[in-house]
Amino acid sequence: MPGRKSKLYIHLLFWILYYILEVYLDFYWSRYQFPNVEWQIRLQNTVILELGYLLVKIPLAYALLYVYERTDIRRFLTCILSVIIFIAAVLAHRFFTHYIIYPHIYGIVETLDGKQPSGFLNGLVAFNSFMDLVFMAGLIFGVEITRQKNLLKEQISKLKSEKLDQELTMLKAQINPHFLFNTLNNIYGMALKKADQTPDVILQLSKVMRYNIYDAAERYISIDKDVENIKDFLQIQKIRHHDLVIRFNENIDNPSQEISPLILIQFVENAFKHGVSETFGKSFIHIDIQLKNDVLHYHIENSKEEKPHGNSTKIGLKNIRRQLELLYPKHILTVETTNERYIITLIIDFNDTFRF
Repeated sequence: MPGRKSKLYIHLLFWILYYILEVYLDFYWSRYQFPNVEWQIRLQNTVILELGYLLVKIPLAYALLYVYERTDIRRFLTCILSVIIFIAAVLAHRFFTHYIIYPHIYGIVETLDGKQPSGFLNGLVAFNSFMDLVFMAGLIFGVEITRQKNLLKEQISKLKSEKLDQELTMLKAQINPHFLFNTLNNIYGMALKKADQTPDVILQLSKVMRYNIYDAAERYISIDKDVENIKDFLQIQKIRHHDLVIRFNENIDNPSQEISPLILIQFVENAFKHGVSETFGKSFIHIDIQLKNDVLHYHIENSKEEKPHGNSTKIGLKNIRRQLELLYPKHILTVETTNERYIITLIIDFNDTFRF
């Protein structure tokens, strides 16, 4: 329905502008053909004349558009029908000009040079009628093709946006659920021991889950909310990893800067799942978040075993990389690994980010 309204408005505007153009051109030309006629009468005749021509041109235009847009008609048949429509339009144009305009509007006989009478199908005047109709058809086809291309671009852009949303939703849904189950098991153990930290852990877990369920459903949130979620996540992990050394540095000059939720936390989750959790000795995780002049520098280092189990970390990083490609195509992500640690650095320039 919105597309039909848009088409109606565009075509209505086209015919208004086309009518004004034709009135201007014919009025300008009439002062040479009828130099002794007052301009008020010439203008009146031109206005009436072009209204009459619209009765020929509008049916021609939409008959051609109808044939052009029919996908069930073969190209050869389309050409034949277009020729027939044009011949009928030229005949109607000549009939209107020869038998109505000159004798009834101008009150004279149509002539070629001001002296010699013109026949109904004289070659020169028929060619003029043909060119007038071709000019009009070219304009309306140009307008309609441009409108359809713009509409197609909007539809493609909308489909791409919807596809991105669906893909991001699926990628976010792949975040590991083991964190929730392990935390609940730890809370259960703490409850059995009647540990004093139990209520605090439950509160922090509820905040993390609220963030993942509600805030993460938004396309963008403020970076201070995202950082707060990371802090809650780290506090819970401290309960699970008693020997864990956490260093967290934060320097944000614009807390309201928007970022896609769950991007930063995934690197931290990945560090615990494939790094800290596999470290049998003293484990550590160092996180540094810097936001200055709308440029984010995110740095994570975490401990690892010299010979980690399997290569499951590649799956998590693949997920994160795909999200970054969709959301921040010009990001810079570097992943380094040594015998003792993983090092990840992410740079996002929010000044050069596509928002969909």
